Formats: sequence, structure tokens, C-alpha cells
Amino acid sequence: MRDRLILLPGWGLGTAPLQPLAEALRGLDPRLHVDIEPLPMLESSDPADWLDELDATLPLDAWLGGWSLGGMLATELAARRGERCSGLLTLASNLRFVAESDWPAAMPAETFKAFRQGCAVDAPATLKRFTLLCAQGAVDARGLSRQLLGAAPQPQSATLLAGLDLLANLDTRAALQAFVGPQLHLYAGADALVPASVAQALLELLPDVEVGLIDNASHAFALERPHEIAAAIQAFLHEVGDD
Repeated sequence: MRDRLILLPGWGLGTAPLQPLAEALRGLDPRLHVDIEPLPMLESSDPADWLDELDATLPLDAWLGGWSLGGMLATELAARRGERCSGLLTLASNLRFVAESDWPAAMPAETFKAFRQGCAVDAPATLKRFTLLCAQGAVDARGLSRQLLGAAPQPQSATLLAGLDLLANLDTRAALQAFVGPQLHLYAGADALVPASVAQALLELLPDVEVGLIDNASHAFALERPHEIAAAIQAFLHEVGDD
């Protein structure tokens, strides 16, 4: 099923931000089957629970990919499946979302803690702030933020908090090193949530994987510039297919 790509969305905003990218990919290659699968609606922050549900739901032998949190989960599932995963694609996904001493290219722990506290107090207001952060760095940041918020599902505080705790718990470095299939990791140069420096840090960890940086783009670059992202993905899939 090398002609099938499963995309997982990021935290809190549903599948809509990935729809234009999926359509652009289908337009470039009608033979490529692109599906966007929603994240599990869990109140657990244990990565194993999320991976168990995804593993039971998603087809085998497909490419796995995702945006931000979705990309981190796709990475862990790809490592779990090994040869039963055709390849891995991540979009603006950090290896650790919250910084620690041996991975500084991430959100400061205090910033994340304050964000989580805000979500516990007022989830809708926090989600609105999150869309502004996702859109920061875009040419039309306000318009992109309104587009993200307008299509977002109604926030459920318990699942949003579980997703944030999952973000804090995930560390995909070991999974990336364990997965031997083809990998493409794309980052945004003006990302306010995942520093562009992650691209270089990832290459230092895994020099043999394909890493791309889209200049002057926001964290929501899959929605902001879907055709450019689709072209980069399609070129990589074509290159891998020729090998």
C-alpha cells in the first residue's frame, strides 16, 4: 500500500487544517490515496493508549504522517509497526514538544505549564490563543487564525488537557532512530510553536533522513501553503519510489 498516505491532525483543531493539503496531493497524483484520520478522543495521557487505538484503527502497510502532535504519534506508530509501515512523513512536528536539558529546541517548560493552566480554566479562550500562535509568521496571520478557529470542533476540556499532557510525555527520538523506512520531515521557518532549529537538531541526530525547511511559513503551513507542501511531499514519494 505504498500508494496510501494516512495523515493525523494536530492538537485541538480537528482534521480541517489538513484538507487543502490532502486535496493538493490528490491533484498531483490521482493514484495516491490520502486519508485524514482524526485523533482518538481519549482522556488518557499515556502514549501507549493512543498508539493502541491508532494501531487498531489505521490500515497496515501505508505511509504514516501527521502535523505537529499527529506527526509525533505517526512517528511512534511507524516505529511500532516497523516493516508494516511504508514510510514516515511529519509536518512541523518536534521530537519533544517541551524543552529539556538535552533537547532545548522546544517550548520552554514554564510556557507550556502556563498554557496548560489556561486550558484548564478556559478551554475556548486557550484554543483561540492557540490558533493565533499557529498562524504567527504567516503572511495573513489573522485570516489564517480565523480559518483555523472557524473549522475547529467544539473543545472538550478533558480531551484537550489529555492531549496537552500527551504532548508533554512524548519523546520520539528513540522511535525515529528505530524506524528504518524512508522519512521526510518538513519544518516552517517562522513557526512560533516548533522552532526552526529543530530541523538542524534532527539532522544531527539522524543525518540520513530527509529534512526540509519552508521559509517564512507558520506552524499551520499545511493550511497556509498546501500546494508547496504537497509538491515537496510528492517529489519525495517519487524519489523513494524510483529507488
